[in-house]
Amino acid sequence: MELQKLYSKVRQAVDAYQMIEDGDKIAIGISGGKDSLTLLYALAGMRKFYPKKYDVGAITVDTGVGNMDFSKVKELCESLNVPYEIIPTQIFPILMERQEKRMCPLCAKLRKGAFNEAALRLGCNKIAYAHNKDDFIETALMSLIYEGRFYAFPPVTYLPEAGVTVIRPMMYAPEKGVANFVINQGIKVVK
Repeated sequence: MELQKLYSKVRQAVDAYQMIEDGDKIAIGISGGKDSLTLLYALAGMRKFYPKKYDVGAITVDTGVGNMDFSKVKELCESLNVPYEIIPTQIFPILMERQEKRMCPLCAKLRKGAFNEAALRLGCNKIAYAHNKDDFIETALMSLIYEGRFYAFPPVTYLPEAGVTVIRPMMYAPEKGVANFVINQGIKVVK
């Protein structure tokens, strides 16, 4: 996917669901993977031409897995003029120590809690997750198969307990396009 196509897909979603308003401060959740780095690139770049003025910041919740090198993410954020913060946690070691059976759901909940707390501390009123078009489709199918109901991520969700709004601006961007974008731009993902 070319940069203009990425901007087009993200802007379509942002406009269709009124995801961004004047004065918003958006925290982008950065895992270091292709989706979150592509979202970072898109929202940082759109600040130059989008009619509503907004700020972005990037946040990584380091779960304490060990040997995680986010230096390339930091370099990308600096090149895009985006403040970047790494939140160190001991989520993974604690889960391993407790031999937690349902590690993935609990890890996700703890990461989101740490991320939401950091976003609020930084004055953000919105949180952007990098779920792409394929993620929406997979979630809907899994929900139908395993739960017997048709459900997908809502494009915009207000979280009253956290006091922030979650937006998913990449909902129209296909995963294959995102993967190609990262390769074409030479973006280094965190392994």
